[in-house]
Amino acid sequence: MPLDGKLLSRAREHLNENKQARETAFREHRNEVYAKFPRLEEIDLALRETVATIVQLAVGDHPDLEARLRELGATNQALQAESRDLLVQNGYPSDYLDDPPACAVCNDNGHYAQGLCTCLLDIYRTLQAQELSDLLNISQENFEAFSLDYYDDRALNPRFGTTARENMAMILALCQTYAAQFGPGSMNLFLTGAPGLGKTFLSSCIAKVVSESGFSVVYDTATGLFAKFEAEKFGPRHDHEAAHDEVERYLNCDLLILDDLGTEMTTTFTISALYTLINTRLLRKKSTIINSNFSLPDLAAKYNLQIMSRLEGEYELVTFFGNDIRKLKKEF
Repeated sequence: MPLDGKLLSRAREHLNENKQARETAFREHRNEVYAKFPRLEEIDLALRETVATIVQLAVGDHPDLEARLRELGATNQALQAESRDLLVQNGYPSDYLDDPPACAVCNDNGHYAQGLCTCLLDIYRTLQAQELSDLLNISQENFEAFSLDYYDDRALNPRFGTTARENMAMILALCQTYAAQFGPGSMNLFLTGAPGLGKTFLSSCIAKVVSESGFSVVYDTATGLFAKFEAEKFGPRHDHEAAHDEVERYLNCDLLILDDLGTEMTTTFTISALYTLINTRLLRKKSTIINSNFSLPDLAAKYNLQIMSRLEGEYELVTFFGNDIRKLKKEF
């Protein structure tokens, strides 16, 4: 699955920073023991000399190569044993002067013959979780924390023939299945309903599960997203590259969650940007969840026929109804 280029670049930076920090720490404690026990530095220099000699013999044409290699090997082992004994005798671990990589698979490079290493991907997933946490409360907003108790289970909605709780139970099941089975070609969702009914909450639940499954997830409000499109098009040159990268993330991530569509100031530019966003993601078979306090007929008054055709034909409509949960929570 494609990864978010911005986050992957940051993950590589973190990996390199961690590697440099370990190298600095190693040099410091190596210099510490060298200063206390000069013999350890002499041993290390002698070890490097034996290794260099072995390499020279291997590429040369020495008449007694095998015997000479055995001799150097024995010298090398004796020097290593002396170094370990000296360290232990003075209260240090025997491997204090070893400098193994944090990851034995890729030697801290982040990739190997089969592709990206798990050490780099672990950093990537951590960064993605941090970014989503800054925008969505994914630490608390998860499926386990979602409660149907705030939705009325008595009055039937005449339009849908169900109570608000029955409707939300179906929506909850849909969102759980969507998140658990998310993959290339997953459907697009259009979540609509009045404010405070759980649209952003359930979007956050989906984002948490999908991102933890290794897919790239980007969340933004309509206002924030269109601001990036505008900065890419009209912003100062020094901001253009950063804005362009953000727009590419919107267009290419595995799952885009666009919140509060319809609350932005509607202009010719925002309509054009929205069409580009929706149409490009459809062509690239990328999944999108759009949240809006407006119904599709309401949005038809804001956007053009091309946008509405795609929203009505390519998105699964999910309608929320009930009482404002935020207000109900204040009463309890």
